[in-house]
Amino acid sequence: MRIRLDIAYDGTHFRGWARQPGLRTVQETLETALARVVGGSPRLVVAGRTDAGVHASDQVAHVDLDEAQRERVLARHARPSAVPQTPEDRAHALAARITGVLGAYSDVAVTGSRLAPEGFDARFSAVWRRYEYRIADTVTGYDPLERHRTTTVRAALDETAMDVAARALIGLHDFAAYCKPREEATTIRTLLEFDWHRDAAGVLVANVKADAFCHSMVRALVGACVAVGEGRLDADDVVDIRDAQERVPEVKVLAARGLTLTEVGYPADELLAQRAEQTRARRAL
Repeated sequence: MRIRLDIAYDGTHFRGWARQPGLRTVQETLETALARVVGGSPRLVVAGRTDAGVHASDQVAHVDLDEAQRERVLARHARPSAVPQTPEDRAHALAARITGVLGAYSDVAVTGSRLAPEGFDARFSAVWRRYEYRIADTVTGYDPLERHRTTTVRAALDETAMDVAARALIGLHDFAAYCKPREEATTIRTLLEFDWHRDAAGVLVANVKADAFCHSMVRALVGACVAVGEGRLDADDVVDIRDAQERVPEVKVLAARGLTLTEVGYPADELLAQRAEQTRARRAL
């Protein structure tokens, strides 16, 4: 039984998604709670690993339950007069049980659970991921209630120039200049959407959507746009930096606190397995 989990978390006090010895991570916290419900040592596969301090409002993961774990979930809900539960019932009930173990005011919650369709893989079946990045500049002012999810920049930023620069970066490209390098990992990505606007409170909000992201890519792209907003670079510069495929000191990787994973997109059920196979193939321009 493979189950899809929808997850939200405040990343402030986590050292990122992935398990790390001796550190508190989202994966370790959820797997510990899940083990209390189903037994054994369940392992989660996630749509996209987030870095330390990064948040998520709609992260996606999957977990495979063996027969013993399935039976344990059913047994915990069984009553002498109960209507027999279907696998779908078991899957939907799992979210509430995990969140119950985590506690009423936990900084991570499972917001939904369901049986995964045939061929579903939370990571490799994903078609795109969407992030939001929030910045309070001197035009906006500082709101202490938003400090965990908004980065402060002590300048008046030109959101129009930032939007022009962001849109100029869209497309299939090698984003090595905006990624932290990892050995044997490709930096070729398709940036599907990138734009800026101010919300009702005046906070600058970036919408960033791509088929996938390499390490620190969103925060570096945002850093490039901030340099444009401050007048240190222009739209042509950020494109030239991308095409040169070399990191430059003018582009700062902004703080994790402003970044939230907001959505993960998947194809129709009948295309899930095909998409997973395509994703595993190495990208090329």
